Amino acid sequence: MTAFHRRLRTLLAATVLTLAASAQAQTPRLIGYVMDSPAPLQLSAHKLDVVNFAFALVRPDGSVYLPGYVAPERLQAVVGKRADNPSLQIVLSIGGWEAGNFSEAAATDAARARFIDSSVALMHRFKLDGLDIDWEYPTLGDAGISHSPDDRHNFTVLLEALRARLDAEGDGKRHYLLTIAAAEGRAAEGLELPRIARSLDWINLMTYDFYGSLTKTTGHHSGLRNSPLALPSGRNTVDAVQYFLDAGVPADKINVGVPFYGRTFGDVGPANHGRFQKFTTEGGFITWRDIVHTRLDNPDWQRHWDEQAQVPWLWNAKERRMISYDDPQSLAIKAEYVRQQGLGGIMYWEQRGDDNEQLLDVLHNALHGSRSH
Repeated sequence: MTAFHRRLRTLLAATVLTLAASAQAQTPRLIGYVMDSPAPLQLSAHKLDVVNFAFALVRPDGSVYLPGYVAPERLQAVVGKRADNPSLQIVLSIGGWEAGNFSEAAATDAARARFIDSSVALMHRFKLDGLDIDWEYPTLGDAGISHSPDDRHNFTVLLEALRARLDAEGDGKRHYLLTIAAAEGRAAEGLELPRIARSLDWINLMTYDFYGSLTKTTGHHSGLRNSPLALPSGRNTVDAVQYFLDAGVPADKINVGVPFYGRTFGDVGPANHGRFQKFTTEGGFITWRDIVHTRLDNPDWQRHWDEQAQVPWLWNAKERRMISYDDPQSLAIKAEYVRQQGLGGIMYWEQRGDDNEQLLDVLHNALHGSRSH
């Protein structure tokens, strides 16, 4: 081997290592859901990688459609944000809580074909970059939707057929995204993990609503870790991520979900400033915008911080009301967790809950701070 060839081999080896290190250090993705609304949308496109437009629905025959209350021009306006960020990807989300007919759509070859044909047609009609399936949840009827034990395998078959179709549509020149929203534990028992992960670009974990109207006590609805006051079985973000890792989903295909809203609880027991106490009213929602403008500067509401769960909560002793939420401090910590664990990125629900992009800015700066625009 000549000196030239030795130098060439050394250079090639160094290049391979550099590329490998670059891949490992890939910038985490930032994905924001935008729910259709006639209200003006504030969205600085350069701050995100992907927008998930919500929601299209599924008919009983399996076909996918935009409901009448979703104005096509509002989806077109979101797509128009590419003028500010040409690399922004726009994905159509199908489903959502209480959105049914998935079980029927996945059950037969004919229904799957209708689902795929109609969703791909919508994707092309609006010049979108892919599809996001929000079936909540296969095999479960918690939201009052149709379901079957066969959903578990049928969903896998549907996703594999949809992946194959999207690849054919790209024809080797373009990659169309295919993603899903999911939750851990019982909600994930209807998913064939990690087989479906091979068909997906990533999974958006709904790591929020851990506590709310359906739970027996108040709690942190999007805690990073368990509070010392919570039951050992209490749900939290770290455990949810670990569930999918243990199931064989690659870390870079897992996106942590964060809320731009809080959960409210009324008639709460006063111990522990309202944490993990029984409640009898509310259990509803409040946007970050409303928290900023009606709670944070109100002396009746006291902000507290859970050092172990790494999230804040608000307590109103006079009214015996508690609010669990994420804020700039907790979101910065979650972004650092995503980086440390080598996860795919962060997804949030949803854009209109923010206040002058305060929360979006925290996530953008934490994940994309080194980027220039």
